[in-house]
Amino acid sequence: MARTRRRRARPSGGRRGFVRQALDGLVERNDLQEPGAVGEFVAGAVLKHSRDFNLARETVLGSALHPSTPAYDIQQACGTGLQAVIAAANKIALGQTESAVAGGADTASDAPLGVNDRLRRILLEARRAKSAGARLKALAKVRPSHLVPDIPRNAEPRTGLSMGEHAAVTARAWGIGRTAQDELAAASHGRLAAAYERGFFQDLVIPFRGLARDQNLRPGSTAEKLAALKPVFGLDHPDPTMTAGNSTPLTDGAATVLLASEEWARERGLTPLAYLTAYETAAVDFVDGDVAGGEDGLLMAPAYAVPRMLERAGLEPADFELIEIHEAFASQVLATLAAWEKRGLGAVDRDRLNVAGSSLATGHPFAATGARIVATLAKLLAERDAPARGLISVCAAGGQGVTAVLERA
Repeated sequence: MARTRRRRARPSGGRRGFVRQALDGLVERNDLQEPGAVGEFVAGAVLKHSRDFNLARETVLGSALHPSTPAYDIQQACGTGLQAVIAAANKIALGQTESAVAGGADTASDAPLGVNDRLRRILLEARRAKSAGARLKALAKVRPSHLVPDIPRNAEPRTGLSMGEHAAVTARAWGIGRTAQDELAAASHGRLAAAYERGFFQDLVIPFRGLARDQNLRPGSTAEKLAALKPVFGLDHPDPTMTAGNSTPLTDGAATVLLASEEWARERGLTPLAYLTAYETAAVDFVDGDVAGGEDGLLMAPAYAVPRMLERAGLEPADFELIEIHEAFASQVLATLAAWEKRGLGAVDRDRLNVAGSSLATGHPFAATGARIVATLAKLLAERDAPARGLISVCAAGGQGVTAVLERA
């Protein structure tokens, strides 16, 4: 006799709802519902409510994956999604598991608000009180100013500067002009639109709440239209160049990636889209380092990670048919390219860069971006008839960078 297993249904919105939808789409498309189908699930979020402390595991419990699937959270700012992929790949390479799903999710529209610290102390005092009178006495200390929440800021704790202001410093240091930034942003929108039109994302994007494509996409974007926007970063210096149009927006989204050994994939009749063959992380001293000179800007860690990774692998940019650079800002992409050239890596062919668009057009749900890029690049490589390589470069808050190489055999 077959038995049905009941699970208590719970509302699932925010990050958990986004990543569950992405996970369910992957599970259903690859028929991974049975017990033990996936070795583990690793994912994370940057903006997390306290209720999301066990995000990955709670996502599994509400998803199409079997509830016996282990799960854990990971977080490395904007590098979270790619770092989750690397963590899963390492366990597979070590033989600790045969398969895993990695990813991330963020919902900027549902950012957590912190309780005013003074109010928090009063509430804790009231909770510890041993009588009703003592609780009332503690609560009587609450003042209107205590009710103002702590709003999350996209700023570095050690400098107080937003990511955009940091990027403006780097743009000035590398001489990145407005026209070049607007052209790169317009190209991102145009390439993403073209990819949607040719059906590239048909089996990559999971519709959610009526949306079937990235809401931030502006197919009609041109450098001329973007040139009309007013600068929003670096306003304390002459001729600021960074606008809302050439900076990535903070958006909602999730992405997941299935990783496995060749044997596991063969047994299930699945053909790998690409192989993860190298990865590297780096960090810069964006507080006391050479920030004014551009070398140690907040988002410049990939300028160090990529040369190290390529030297170890015996590769150079010319060996890559495709290059994916996370577009936190157009100026940051251009500064990274300039830094690679300065370090002797040679110029990158722009026709190979972000050929299906990237973060300027898709938006940037922090923890999801790395996994999105991995999935996109893997499919781009799989479309090719011959062996090919793809390079991934992701900058992250805290002066960090996560990079990787994908190959199609």
